[in-house]
Amino acid sequence: MKKLFFPLLIVTFVLSGIAHYAHWNAVFQFVVAAISVIFVAGFLGRATEAVAHYAGQRLGGFLNATFGNAAELIIAIFLVKEGLFDMVKASITGSIIGNLLLVLGASALTGGIKFKEQKFNIHLAGQNASLMLLAVIALFIPAVFVKSEHLSDHDTMSISITVAGVLIVAYIGWLVYSMITHKSLLEDNEETQPAHGEEAVWSKGKSILYLVLATVMVAFVSEWLVGTLEVFTEKFHLSELFVGAFIVAIIGNAAEHSAAVMLALKNKIGAAVEIAVGSSLQIALFVAPVLIFISLFFGQHMNILFSTIELAAIAVAVLIATSISRDGATTWYEGKLLLLVYIVLGVAFYFV
Repeated sequence: MKKLFFPLLIVTFVLSGIAHYAHWNAVFQFVVAAISVIFVAGFLGRATEAVAHYAGQRLGGFLNATFGNAAELIIAIFLVKEGLFDMVKASITGSIIGNLLLVLGASALTGGIKFKEQKFNIHLAGQNASLMLLAVIALFIPAVFVKSEHLSDHDTMSISITVAGVLIVAYIGWLVYSMITHKSLLEDNEETQPAHGEEAVWSKGKSILYLVLATVMVAFVSEWLVGTLEVFTEKFHLSELFVGAFIVAIIGNAAEHSAAVMLALKNKIGAAVEIAVGSSLQIALFVAPVLIFISLFFGQHMNILFSTIELAAIAVAVLIATSISRDGATTWYEGKLLLLVYIVLGVAFYFV
């Protein structure tokens, strides 16, 4: 399969481009673009992992989460440009619950089958839990206050911009805390040791080049995918909520899935958690607020008000993920529980 990866990557990318510019059937365009996004996200994941090999495990986990979210961010920017704000918020919701339940669940399950118990830094688990609760509070408060007091659009945007700024400040503070001032406190024991028996797939220069190339490819395929979403949604009578929260989110999370599961199978659950939970934190504390500011450059402005259903899903995901990861250890059974909650939410979203 590894030998076929790059030929399939090139074929699906080129085919998706031809389908888009030749204006082929919209459903066919969506299917090809979705498959292409998965391969391109996989390429992005491999390039990020190669760069992370030179950067170290902790910074590597951050890079995996950051560039793994590039697909979601770029897709969301094009959705904002089209004014599809409901789908943007649904995709943000889907990314958060997808990383906390699907990515973390799949990592804990597959790693737990191979290893009886996998442990990671308990201080990191506690800090992640606190930050996720902050994100839930920051998204919950504006929705409750604005809807109950029936504030004007101007006041709603003022609240949205303020909350978005607060979340970005919180995220920057977390980076300083985790990467600089308290880096040693949050490291796993194995992070301080060099990786034995592991060689880089590519040189440092080639890894960086492929990382840039993969990001550019993600940008193109994301635009092609977004252009077909409305037709696909109407064709199969699906709600924007379901398409954004599950279909778009699962496609965009392909990089995180592959990287986190592979690390869990190598008994590096700490790095897998860093990717899964770190990615959710990045979506909630950075990507979502940044999209609020980006929307100011377009004709229509997006607020930070999520629906009751979306807030409930995020709160449930944070609650179960926090409960399972707070002790700094995971087993296959806990991974299964996370996946079952994801299935329950998926069924509920489908029938909305």
